[in-house]
Amino acid sequence: MPAAGSLRSVRLDEEARVLEIIDQTLLPAKTVLLRLSELEDIREAIYSLRVRGAPAIGIAAAYGAYLAVRTSSARDREALAAEFRAAKARLASARPTAVNLSWALDRMERRLDASRDRGVAEIKAALRDEAEAIRAEDEASCRAIGEHGLSLLGRGWGILTHCNAGWLATSRYGTALAPLYLGRERGYGFRVFADETRPLLQGARLTAWELGQAGIDVTLICDNMASIVMKRGLVRAVLVGCDRVAANGDTANKIGTSGLAVLARHYGIPFYVLGPVSTLDPACPTGAAIPVEERPPEEVTERWYARRMAPEGVKVFNPAFDVTDAGLVSAIITERGIARPPYGESLPRMLAPADLPK
Repeated sequence: MPAAGSLRSVRLDEEARVLEIIDQTLLPAKTVLLRLSELEDIREAIYSLRVRGAPAIGIAAAYGAYLAVRTSSARDREALAAEFRAAKARLASARPTAVNLSWALDRMERRLDASRDRGVAEIKAALRDEAEAIRAEDEASCRAIGEHGLSLLGRGWGILTHCNAGWLATSRYGTALAPLYLGRERGYGFRVFADETRPLLQGARLTAWELGQAGIDVTLICDNMASIVMKRGLVRAVLVGCDRVAANGDTANKIGTSGLAVLARHYGIPFYVLGPVSTLDPACPTGAAIPVEERPPEEVTERWYARRMAPEGVKVFNPAFDVTDAGLVSAIITERGIARPPYGESLPRMLAPADLPK
């Protein structure tokens, strides 16, 4: 097994015709690389959070769509396109909240449509190139997000983060954690508090593992301890990722994020949302229009316990995300710069014509 620092959360092994991912459901106890080639296996990996994080699932879906047609026996473009669109629909249904999933698949379909005058082999190659471009661009954007985010932070600051928005959730560096990695390289000496992030414990299992592997000072806390570390002055900024940002700046992220934003406002602590432009959804007017995925009750009642910890038959409400009101967000940091309120004016300046809804 390679060292953790040399791993990638998601990559294509073109020679072996497989998508290679780290099974994040097994971390931190085991580091297992899954090699997937079948569409249903890739969809299951996205749904079951074996690969997770908005950018990473977009990359995985792009590769999955390519692999779905790579060995197709279709003899003409129309037949290949029909197979692609069936695969696209199947993958898109895996996780409804993270806009990167549909964004990446839509981008792959546009590449397919732009290749209508080419032969089947050329179309397949074009889809492979597009998926690789999505991955490479994500790595570059994460680095840029890190640079912009670091410009807002001071040396020696205490930083609070939620869920996992590091390299496990992207192609490299991460979004919310990217400034921490760059700060580590430059001697900023950050002290990080990682929320455990119930019920799936992404902070405890993934962020604490990631940052510890990188030699970053990290302290794990339960979600309900965020208030006391803020009150004691141990936190100077909150950094979180995002799965979808509405046109008005309302932001969907892992459940528990909106509560942190309320606490940060109360204690006068800046609350920063970091994510690539691909998470901006100009077609979504407000957070009220963002679909919120609800997941199985077993994640709350028994997933991480040796024995079930809740009464049999108890009702469970398990939304995977919540939406933070734009008024609680100090800034939204993308690879193209830092947007500040009013977001209805600043976010459009982050978008290129190709990013706008058709």
